[in-house]
Parts: sequence; structure tokens; C-alpha cells
Amino acid sequence: MIDTLYREEILEHYKDPHNFGKLKKFNRSSKQLNPFCGDEIEVFTKINDGKLKEISFLGSGCAISISAASILTDFAKGKSAASLTKFTQEDMLSLLGVEVSETRKKCAFLALSVLKDCL
Repeated sequence: MIDTLYREEILEHYKDPHNFGKLKKFNRSSKQLNPFCGDEIEVFTKINDGKLKEISFLGSGCAISISAASILTDFAKGKSAASLTKFTQEDMLSLLGVEVSETRKKCAFLALSVLKDCL
């Protein structure tokens, strides 16, 4: 039951991703491509006084990569850059709330990798 709810949330984030688009004013950005599957994520951040004030992303790819970017950008808003640099892949899996196969973990971690480039 819980897993079904999380799967529905993943699909909702894929169909209507939060924070999708390019920020008008940003001071850091990064873009990465997963060459194995073609997923591509670009993150735009506005960081002031060590805090992530605004964040958005553009990208294309599978449901896991787009949903992960959407969920991560929601989570990251307002957090300190220092705390986000300590956010791990295991934390990312917990944030997603669904079982991710070994082959799909690269998809799940792509947005986190791009965000860390921005920090």
C-alpha cells in the first residue's frame, strides 16, 4: 500500500515536475548527462549567504530521473549549502521512497550529482 502511494507520487512528479524551468536570475548552474540511458538534467541555483534561496531544473529522461530532480529541488529549497553537500545517495533513495534497482540508481542520483556541482 505505502509503496503504491510512493509510486503514484513518482508518476505525478514525472507528469508535472515541480520547479521545472530555468530561473531568471541564478548564480550557479550545472548540467550532466547519463550516457548509459540518455537522461539529462540541468540545475539552476541562487545561493546567497550560504543558503539555497531558489532552485529549478530543466531536463529530459525517464520517470525516475525527472521525479528525482523534482523531489530533490522541493527538498533543497531553503537548506544551507553546507547541509546539502552532506546529503548522500542513501539520503536520496530515502527521499524517493521507492525501491530503485541497481541499473536505475544512476537515474535516481543524476539530479543529486548536478546539484552538488552547483554547491
